[in-house]
Amino acid sequence: MVRSDARENRERILAAAREAFAEDGGTSMNQVAQRAGVGPGTLYRNFPTREALVLAVYQDEVARIIGTVPDLLARMSPLEALRHWTTDLVEAMRRKHGLGDALSPSAHQAISEQSYGPVVAAITAFLDAGKKDGSIRTDADPGDFLQLTGALWRAASSPEDRAPRMLALILDGLRTQPQR
Repeated sequence: MVRSDARENRERILAAAREAFAEDGGTSMNQVAQRAGVGPGTLYRNFPTREALVLAVYQDEVARIIGTVPDLLARMSPLEALRHWTTDLVEAMRRKHGLGDALSPSAHQAISEQSYGPVVAAITAFLDAGKKDGSIRTDADPGDFLQLTGALWRAASSPEDRAPRMLALILDGLRTQPQR
């Protein structure tokens, strides 16, 4: 059982690291500790290495994004919910790629392996809802959608973010086509 103050410290560290890494991928562990208002010992007790902290920030972000699926589907049509969710995922992936230098190849592999199943399950929920209401074609595949959207977080975000237009094209391809 984790004490409530230890749990709060961990949450503060993750929040501080998320903000710090978003501003500067080269943020040091000491800077994260200062920002979180904890001592270095507390930081290293929770996250023994910078890589462990980066991985935890990423895992926390993926869990947050996946957790939004039921609410989005309750409030929006499946295609619109998928648009909002994918936009959020793209932003998280862009932040992750900004931290790429901080991670070893094995850590990149671990992130991919740990997040693939839950992300595909989330996409499946959107696609199944759309198939059920007839707005998404029956042959839409979550793995295909994930692979296509991988280009979105690699798309140039300046001077103009191309991802929204590219996502619109992908979503248009998911729509049920009228019979001719």
